[in-house]
Amino acid sequence: MIEPMTGSLTPVAANRRDRPYLQIEEVTKRFGAFTALDRVSLEVFAGEFVCFLGPSGCGKTTLLRAIAGLDPQTSGRILQEGRDISRLPPSKRDFGIVFQSYALFPNLTVDKNVAYGLDSRHRPRAEVTARVKELLELVGLPKQGPKYPAQLSGGQQQRVALARALATSPGLLLLDEPLSALDARVRVRLRHEIRSLHRRLGVTTIMVTHDQEEALTMADRIVVMNQGVIDQVGTPVEIYRHPATPFVADFVGSMNFLSGIVIAPGRVRAAGTELVYADGAPHLPQGSAVSVCLRPEDVTIRGVGPGQENVVPARIRDLEFLGSFCRGTLEPLQGEAASILADFSINAVRDLGLGSGIDVLVRLPPDRLRVFAAG
Repeated sequence: MIEPMTGSLTPVAANRRDRPYLQIEEVTKRFGAFTALDRVSLEVFAGEFVCFLGPSGCGKTTLLRAIAGLDPQTSGRILQEGRDISRLPPSKRDFGIVFQSYALFPNLTVDKNVAYGLDSRHRPRAEVTARVKELLELVGLPKQGPKYPAQLSGGQQQRVALARALATSPGLLLLDEPLSALDARVRVRLRHEIRSLHRRLGVTTIMVTHDQEEALTMADRIVVMNQGVIDQVGTPVEIYRHPATPFVADFVGSMNFLSGIVIAPGRVRAAGTELVYADGAPHLPQGSAVSVCLRPEDVTIRGVGPGQENVVPARIRDLEFLGSFCRGTLEPLQGEAASILADFSINAVRDLGLGSGIDVLVRLPPDRLRVFAAG
């Protein structure tokens, strides 16, 4: 019997978040001499929305395809609800998948596309009809059933693909860059719809994306991948505020990188001044070369005085208007430090009379600095 797909997150899914639903253990995938995945291990919990995030070629799609059995791993194990599915064909695994290209059958109507998995399982006709109707209502396409894919917009086709993936009530939903082929406005709207749908259904979901904004807005946890390994796993706030590696710091959001030298525990010299920091590598020996990271929005300009710690005198070289804020390029006035990007609110620009060529005092808050050993 098909499980109901309406309503809020089920108590079963909520209660099982304390133990893994999907376990990836030391998974390696090689294509000849090239290693696409190198001993990747990960746990995904029931009801989670997890994003695999990274640049092209980092291994995120390869890992998704290994989970689905579309491109099995060279070594390692994958377990779903405690069952070893490592060598099972895709047809024997419990998942639904949505591809970037929609992959709808052009010669079948929307109704027939959504019903495809159910028909192949020989479900009773009345049950299939009711299920298709329920799913099309769920994805906001209740009147599109008789149409063919070519008669729909890209966003509508992706909703049909999502309904088809959910038709058999899979325990795991896999999304392979499902929004990248859509225009920006449709992409933003659909990502909110997918996230809302996930909250209603509670189905464990893994989405592959190279779009950091998608990952930050949609995921419960983000898995940042680079060159076939996992660099960091964490909530969007953890990934953004406390990147574990320089790669994560650089890939997720905008980041300043300032070269510095350790002068004491928790203190470095960078940007032409002595800086105190609270996050990063506190045990590096004196004289170690480091990279000091700071997000542009964390540069403070209001209420900054010369007696405070981490104050940098600088000149605004450029001020770029970006709508809701202005991004300034600051040149520190002491030493030969690299320029610093700083985001200022429109109110701050107006109230403080900021503009190109203006000298200012800015503060680099200790709790917002992230320090890495220079690589």
